[in-house]
Amino acid sequence: MTKFSELNLSPKVLKAVEEAGYETPTPIQSGAIPPALEGRDVLGIAQTGTGKTASFTLPMITMLARGRARARMPRSLVLCPTRELAAQVAENFDTYAKHVKLTKALLIGGVSFKEQDQLIDRGVDVLIATPGRLLDHFERGKLLLTGVQIMVVDEADRMLDMGFIPDIERIFGLVPFTRQTLFFSATMASEIERITNTFLSNPARIEVARQATASETIEQARVILKPSRRDRAATEKRDLLRAIIDSEGEACSNAIIFCNRKTDVDIVAKSLKKYGYNAEPIHGDLDQSKRMEVLQGFRDGTIRFLCASDVAARGLDIPNVSHVFNFDVPGHAEDYVHRIGRTGRAGRSGKAFMLCEPRDEKNLDAVERLIETTIPVIPDPRGEQPAAAETAESETKPERKPSRSRSRSRSEPRRDDAPKAEARRDDTPKAAPEQAPAPEEKAEAPQDRPSERQKSQPDQRNRKSSGRGGRRDDAPVGMGDHLPDFIAKSFEERRS
Repeated sequence: MTKFSELNLSPKVLKAVEEAGYETPTPIQSGAIPPALEGRDVLGIAQTGTGKTASFTLPMITMLARGRARARMPRSLVLCPTRELAAQVAENFDTYAKHVKLTKALLIGGVSFKEQDQLIDRGVDVLIATPGRLLDHFERGKLLLTGVQIMVVDEADRMLDMGFIPDIERIFGLVPFTRQTLFFSATMASEIERITNTFLSNPARIEVARQATASETIEQARVILKPSRRDRAATEKRDLLRAIIDSEGEACSNAIIFCNRKTDVDIVAKSLKKYGYNAEPIHGDLDQSKRMEVLQGFRDGTIRFLCASDVAARGLDIPNVSHVFNFDVPGHAEDYVHRIGRTGRAGRSGKAFMLCEPRDEKNLDAVERLIETTIPVIPDPRGEQPAAAETAESETKPERKPSRSRSRSRSEPRRDDAPKAEARRDDTPKAAPEQAPAPEEKAEAPQDRPSERQKSQPDQRNRKSSGRGGRRDDAPVGMGDHLPDFIAKSFEERRS
């Protein structure tokens, strides 16, 4: 079995490695360190948790021990997709370079530009940065990349997922053509392969495991959730998560709970804290100081549950994570491998649970095709599904009649009033045919009144009725259908 002492590392680096408690390199380390020390380009492909970070930090420290940094011109560059991973790489350099006088600078977002500018102005041997912040310093004229001798791209597939590939290509154009490139990735998408063919020169390819495979020390399982109602799916899913945690008992010493969206990260963390679980969220919208505080608390054991987005799924070296819970099935199948890779590290055992809904069938199939394994289904620890219980309850309840809507067209008659309406039409008195006035009425009326009435208004026999109930068109509103002539005359005098 190969040991670190057989890899041609400098004595000061070997001393730091021994003090850190390591004697035997991992397969990716034993395969990548020798060609890196020879000055060759390296393409390393390995699953997460296999020690890729030490695969480039150890040879870099050995090679950079000779030489001197110049102001604003770093001698080496390490690109990382996230702030947490960049900070972890910086910690590795501190661990393994403590016997070597090397300077480093960490360029990440959420930190003052002024402090970073001061470090760059003094000159650094190792520059660790995220692509966005690195280009910000370059565009401000505070950084020159023409002195870079070694360039490292870590977690390249995550760079692809986060949309950093155009920035990576631009940075490759800013560094010298004669640089040495160390390129590490867990998967090899077609876009990643195109970049390696373009920017790497005859690289030594080290592939220690089949692409995107889960560690054999991780016990995987999934639980199927059938929500009783669509609007209660999220609530019942959080209830299922708590039930699984309780069923694990003391074996679940700590865990990372992964969600697809940042909003769900906050909601799940708040729900767990509401029910007495020690949980904190971490995602890209938090301040850098808060993110580092939460991570440190999780490492120290003061925080038991870390609710995270995929920003924490890559490269975080927290060795003693007992469980990983996928609250959501990841949209990218590769993310599943990186998520569950937070547990079962360095030969330890771990458990990974995934909560699945019927709508997740497509993403679940993609995950199982990638890992070439069928994830076993375990029963719901709550026993009977709430959906089945509610269905049985709804079958025993009498069916409610739908309430009749109050809104109805004004012209549309009510169904129960339809016969009455028809009857009302039939009962409406029709206008009587024209008849000659009775002799008695002529005798009673004064002789001059008929002539005055004829002059002031048309005769009632010549008036037009509305066709319903004999109502006259010129009758005042509100006085009824049959208005006496003497009353009508008083209204007509007022009009004139």
